[in-house]
Amino acid sequence: MKSITRVSRLTRKAVTDPRIRLVAILGSLVLLWACYPVIDTSYSNPQDFGASQWLIEFRTGEARVHIELRYERKSEKGNHSSSHGFSLDPSLLSGLTREEAMSGGAHVQFQLKRDAGTLNFEGWFKDGNGSGHFTFAPDRSFATQLSAQGYGSPSDEQLLSLAMSDTGFALINELKTQGYERPTLDQLVAMGNHGVSVEYVQGLKSYGYQVKTIDSLVKMRDHGVSLKFIGEMASLGYKSLEPENLIRIRDHGVTPEFINEMVAAGYPQFSVDEWVTLRDHGVNTKFIKELETLGYTRLPVEQLREMRDHGVSPQFIQELKQSGYDRVPVEQLIRLRDHGVSASYIQKMKERGHTNLSLDELINLRDRGSRE
Repeated sequence: MKSITRVSRLTRKAVTDPRIRLVAILGSLVLLWACYPVIDTSYSNPQDFGASQWLIEFRTGEARVHIELRYERKSEKGNHSSSHGFSLDPSLLSGLTREEAMSGGAHVQFQLKRDAGTLNFEGWFKDGNGSGHFTFAPDRSFATQLSAQGYGSPSDEQLLSLAMSDTGFALINELKTQGYERPTLDQLVAMGNHGVSVEYVQGLKSYGYQVKTIDSLVKMRDHGVSLKFIGEMASLGYKSLEPENLIRIRDHGVTPEFINEMVAAGYPQFSVDEWVTLRDHGVNTKFIKELETLGYTRLPVEQLREMRDHGVSPQFIQELKQSGYDRVPVEQLIRLRDHGVSASYIQKMKERGHTNLSLDELINLRDRGSRE
């Protein structure tokens, strides 16, 4: 079989944001592949998954490298594009050295071996940036063992997904050791695609979690409940939270950063439910600091929540101040907002001759039907 290999000549740009740098490199691939000549490969029985492309960047001072893989599959319903990204120790890339990757230009062939099969890479590296094409050689013995253990016979595409996510016997055995239900083949693929790795399952155990169901593991990863998040919450005193509670606080934006900022602003450690309530009502340190500049310092969280609920914004308060009404009590601010007395309304009333009115008088005027 022949695979198309193209020479990538990436111009390294001085961009500090790694996401911007990655986008720039990805954009360059459109031009790069046109440069590749057709070269015979020496790999035996590679599995062709259509237009299969890889992108790798080595960064000075970083021990791991990030890999982006893209491939297409043709079916009766049309072409389907897939992508998968992950980081790993570059020593796992058999046949590739850091010197080659950081060279002024080198054609490369290397492999990444997984339980489910071997990813065979061919392409070009220059100054740490590499790209090219890959093929996949499924491991038939792995497929046979899966079938023998009752998982059924995986398709080549399922084996490719398992290889990309490094889902294999280490994860299967860890789940069994910890007493999890046995996953189906589709669940194994889903676990890999959603980032449920053997390290994640072991990490959960180290924090005292044994989620039991595969679907719960996938759900936790999907909702951003990472080991880092669990560890940081535990360091703040929120330990042994139920998995559904972890998902809930993550979904509502209750992060360790949010809690630390609120505590630094002078508020005590609240319960998880209280933090969720505050977050849902839009109470954050930005809101608190803006109020402080207007003279409202260390307000109780109940008042902060009520102000948010009733639409009493810093802008509303500032506009009242400019209209001559400064340091209005919080309760009065809420009444004004509820009755529709704004700075623009006050100005309209002044233009109609209603000057020097108290805020209560303005509310009564508004209630009696004096409109703008």
